[in-house]
Amino acid sequence: MNSVRWVDLGVPTVLRFAGPDSVRFLNGQITQDVRRVIGKEIALPSCVTDAKGRLQFRVMVTEDDAGALWIEGPAGRADDLIARLTRYLIADDVEVMDLSGACRLCHFMGGAWHAPAGVLVRQSNRFGVDGADWWIPCETVVDFTEVARCYEGDEFEVLRIQNGIPSWGRELVEGILPPEALLESTDISYQKGCYIGQEVISRIKSAGKVNKRLTRFIFHAGVPVVTGPVENASGGEVGQITSVAPLPTGEVLHALGYLKRGAEEVFFRGADGVIHPVKIA
Repeated sequence: MNSVRWVDLGVPTVLRFAGPDSVRFLNGQITQDVRRVIGKEIALPSCVTDAKGRLQFRVMVTEDDAGALWIEGPAGRADDLIARLTRYLIADDVEVMDLSGACRLCHFMGGAWHAPAGVLVRQSNRFGVDGADWWIPCETVVDFTEVARCYEGDEFEVLRIQNGIPSWGRELVEGILPPEALLESTDISYQKGCYIGQEVISRIKSAGKVNKRLTRFIFHAGVPVVTGPVENASGGEVGQITSVAPLPTGEVLHALGYLKRGAEEVFFRGADGVIHPVKIA
């Protein structure tokens, strides 16, 4: 078996946008510059924000082989995502189709493997390392067991947290500002022009600060870490741990969470009642 690893991402929401105005229209709805995926066989992350710049969805955008744009969102949220993205679709020549349920999404890391016919392959970096998304029609059966090993369960969660990748429902929730989750370098274009929420996000960039930031915390492997607040030396709350790796990496344990601006010396009250110092990665 070679070094290729894969992750089963299930059957997410997929919306297909086609028509002569689709690129311009979507550029006015999401934070990513949609033009970056045209003709490139790549998938890029993006945020869908409200008028106040606050997160509503995190999505991936790519172009299919017919030149239409795909927006991938959370499973089971097709109706909500369609309603949000088409709210301002009035006179634009854009056709929207819900492809949810048509494809299973698998992500490969650590090497290359030839995809069978009918599988849409797009390069992406969704877990902090180079990889590829495979969109496999649900009626197509592909056996990966001889050529790749699956990341799943605790092992996958360790990979995610160690690489500082925020997860929906933990680090990513509706209402946060995308720069708080360190998404400005991956999900946001500051050059493309206006989109819903752009004015607020641009002001944040100009100010150069947010009130809290996604942070990776490191503990000794023996510390009984759970999700919850972190404190300063005076016992005041200065942040929150939102995810804890279920397994240590060597002698350390990784966690993710948010830390308030200006916090430096940080402590955590463990499940054992003992106050432990926190190392900030």
